[in-house]
Amino acid sequence: MSSNLTILDKVDKKPVYGKTVVTVHPLVLLSVVDHFNRSCKGTKKRAVGVLLGQWKNNNVLDVSNSFAVPFEEDAKNPDVWFMDHDYLVEMYSMFRKVSAKERIVGWYHTGPKLRSSDLKIHDLLTRYVAHPTLVIIDVYPKDIGLPTNAYFAVDEVHDDGSPPSKAFEHLACEVGAEEVEEVGVEHLLRDISRLGFSGSLTSQIQQQLSSMKGLATHLEEIAEYLSLVVSGKLPLNHDILAILQDIFNLLPDLTAPDLSHSVTTITSDQMLVVYLASILRATIALHNLIDNKIENIEAEKKQGEKKEEEDKKKEEAEKKKEGAVEEEKKK
Repeated sequence: MSSNLTILDKVDKKPVYGKTVVTVHPLVLLSVVDHFNRSCKGTKKRAVGVLLGQWKNNNVLDVSNSFAVPFEEDAKNPDVWFMDHDYLVEMYSMFRKVSAKERIVGWYHTGPKLRSSDLKIHDLLTRYVAHPTLVIIDVYPKDIGLPTNAYFAVDEVHDDGSPPSKAFEHLACEVGAEEVEEVGVEHLLRDISRLGFSGSLTSQIQQQLSSMKGLATHLEEIAEYLSLVVSGKLPLNHDILAILQDIFNLLPDLTAPDLSHSVTTITSDQMLVVYLASILRATIALHNLIDNKIENIEAEKKQGEKKEEEDKKKEEAEKKKEGAVEEEKKK
């Protein structure tokens, strides 16, 4: 089947392991989540689509847009799958009319991990881009960090003389946005906070906790990398060591008297607020308890007065009955 794409539409630049960085825009993440919710939510299916973007500088692949593609696969046999090529070409031609700079740079699916049929799908995408990039977007992330993983295909040479085979190599991935997108994301987060999803104290504490867990995960990765370098299992990379050195140089000196004094002052101010809040809560609770006691006493008094009135009415009724009986006897 002909791809119906001209030579000018095809991107020929190849990603390089260790140098290429894939930048995914928030619009792409929102589109993928919407695609998954519309077609795959509640099932074991995955959403598959095409990524659009362009190369910036020499080592930055900017993924700025995407669109869904009709895709079906057999749950029992991963080698049986279908992707609508005609729909892909028609959608891309319409996107080209809107933004001529955006070209097909790869494809995505919601994984959340690589599957056995991914290499065949990847090979199919070479009709539209010379070296496609696969981005797996996890719509239900469990681990702390970015929900995106980028890959590109490389040839593996075997020592036994067998023909080379394709395999996926990992690429660095990040989330970036233009100024207009940042404004839109800020407004979206503001609307969510107005609905009460992120403005409460509980949500703020959860965000702080997730941030600390993310920091702990990154520190564990750094420690694991350094241990592998020391043991000789990984080669020494001076660029990584320079970045780590910059990180350690930017760490504050916790033993400095000015820093310890400022931290102590801030902590004391925060604890004072907590102490005053506790006193205020206890005072309000005591006030409510006293009000409750007063209301109970008044309610008991009213019930006692009602009982006395009812008893008086009963006595008067009984006296009237007795007087009526005596008058009838006299007659």
